[in-house]
Amino acid sequence: MRRRNRNSDSESMGPQRVDDKLQSLTEREKEVIRCVAKGMANKEIADALCLSVHTITTYRHNISVKLDIHSPSGLTIFAIINKLVDIAELSPS
Repeated sequence: MRRRNRNSDSESMGPQRVDDKLQSLTEREKEVIRCVAKGMANKEIADALCLSVHTITTYRHNISVKLDIHSPSGLTIFAIINKLVDIAELSPS
């Protein structure tokens, strides 16, 4: 009996490229990522973009699903690598 490699189906598809992930984001989602990278809290982002906190929470959830990144630090790294923010714009913590 031949043993089937469990990962063979997923490997044939390959990981989604970073460019594809960036293209999957809306301009508003990119703006939310920029704000997160700058260290802003959900309330601050909501006030800056004239949206509700609930809307920002929804954007952040959708971003996490699209990018498979679940932390502010991960989003910050993504933003720097993809030139959504300049590292000089980020405040030291």
